[in-house]
Amino acid sequence: MTERPTLLIVWHSRTGASQAMAEAAAAAARDECAVRLVAAEQAGPEDMLAASGYLFVCPENLASMSGAMKEFFDRCYYPLLGRIEGRPYAAMVAAGSDGTGAVRQIERIATGWRLKRIADSLIVCTHAQTPEAIAAPKHPGEAALAPCGELGAMFGAGLAMGIF
Repeated sequence: MTERPTLLIVWHSRTGASQAMAEAAAAAARDECAVRLVAAEQAGPEDMLAASGYLFVCPENLASMSGAMKEFFDRCYYPLLGRIEGRPYAAMVAAGSDGTGAVRQIERIATGWRLKRIADSLIVCTHAQTPEAIAAPKHPGEAALAPCGELGAMFGAGLAMGIF
């Protein structure tokens, strides 16, 4: 029996929005391929090497990717340089208002690794604008999570069919 390709979803979440996004993508992708959902603090180069493709999911904090996601990239960047070129990736960001700063950072790192972006980065806006709203737990609704599931299903299907 042929081994199923593996989608590695590396995520970080402070308030729950990014975790919910990652879980929605994972649930949809599992119908198509093997999925490993790993918190950024736990993920390492060996996880990346063992995967067929990557979905990076984090919140935007102060116009940047979250510190834990940045630390994941810092730990993995040089050990993986020259070892994962051409593998597919996508990114999802939870943001209070914008999200493009975090997307830009993730895409620059992926470009350095020579990864292949398979979809436009997805930004889920929480509209949190006050200190209280920003720090509060987030529970994105079905409408906000639907595109996350669609991206996961598409990514999983593409891996399973050998398109990516």
